[in-house]
Amino acid sequence: MRQFGKIFKFELLNYTKNKVFVGVTIFLVVAMAILMFFPRFIELFDKQEEEPPTDVGEKPIMLVVPDNASHAEGFLQLFSESFPNYEIKIAEPDVDAIKDKISSEEVECAIVLDSPTSYTYYVNNLSMYDTNSAVVDATLIRIYQMNTMIGGGLSPEQASQILGATVNSRIENLGKDQFQNFFYTYIMIFALYMVILLYGQMVATNVATEKSSRAMEVLITSAKPTAMMFGKVFASCFAGLMQLVLIFGSALVFFRINKSYWDEIDMISSFFNIPLDLFIYMLIFFILGFLVYAFLYGAIGSTASKLEDINTSVMPLTMMFIVAFVVVMTAMGSGDVDTPLMIVCSYIPFTSPMAMFTRIAMSTVPIWEIALSIAVLVASVFGIGVLSAKIYRVGVLLYGTPPKLPAILKAIRQK
Repeated sequence: MRQFGKIFKFELLNYTKNKVFVGVTIFLVVAMAILMFFPRFIELFDKQEEEPPTDVGEKPIMLVVPDNASHAEGFLQLFSESFPNYEIKIAEPDVDAIKDKISSEEVECAIVLDSPTSYTYYVNNLSMYDTNSAVVDATLIRIYQMNTMIGGGLSPEQASQILGATVNSRIENLGKDQFQNFFYTYIMIFALYMVILLYGQMVATNVATEKSSRAMEVLITSAKPTAMMFGKVFASCFAGLMQLVLIFGSALVFFRINKSYWDEIDMISSFFNIPLDLFIYMLIFFILGFLVYAFLYGAIGSTASKLEDINTSVMPLTMMFIVAFVVVMTAMGSGDVDTPLMIVCSYIPFTSPMAMFTRIAMSTVPIWEIALSIAVLVASVFGIGVLSAKIYRVGVLLYGTPPKLPAILKAIRQK
């Protein structure tokens, strides 16, 4: 335990003194501050740029040509309600004159009706964001339905009441709200993905660096390999958690300061209102999942004789993790996180940190399944940790061509 404490402290100090580690942390904290204060900056900028409201005469003009001159007054009223940002004017059915006005930018656009349900929309430059045609469609359908009802004997008030009817609904969710939980589930999975790839690679690189400098040969004689391996891995885990706490903790503080600006955005507010039980599960699976992969990265790093061999050595482990990530993200995207594949992945230590947490967040999982998955992960952490320490002890003394797995296991049995 004493050796573990010394190694843990030494490795952790190396992380906190690392300029890249400190620089990335500061950069991400500043990025979170800019993101969380962004709506406040926008509001301040808008107030400075705010102009007095334009008069009706300054609105762009839309010409409307009814299919029947007797309907002009009704069309003027309904189109004015449907297009509050335009000044609506009733025009004569002279298409050439209308085109000339649009081309000369005297008016912006025109609606020329051929029948109650047929029209032509004239505009000079059709914007990709132009929704006028869709609004006209809805307006004409409403006019047609109302006229049909009135023609059938209903009063205008009755027809308007029928067309304006609304449906009231109430949702009683007996399980999990996938839409609400999707965002912070995605954030956790993506954070685990990035931290494992980043810090796992750092563990492997640190071990290979010590081995290539021959410092490992001295260390291995004065400390137990288990203490060295666990010290390095737990230090990297603590450093990763510390970095995430600083980043997301600062984001939470900035969110609280600007909470009124984010209340209407459910995706953001739901992330910072994550339920306590789900947050605890997130921490458990995050830490255990990180430890499983970090031990393996450390063991693989000890078998590499040169830093140039690291990327090649860890590639199978990295690809396995990427496949697990893709499986979980595909299930999340489909909305069905209880597929047979996801259930199986919930009990495999290499995939369960992501798979089981996703199922907990977006589905209803029996407590015994959660307990079994955590128990398997805890046992795997210690089992893989001890095995990695043994590989570490053998690997650091092997130089030259990176040894194959059968040779390493044979050496371990001989020890």
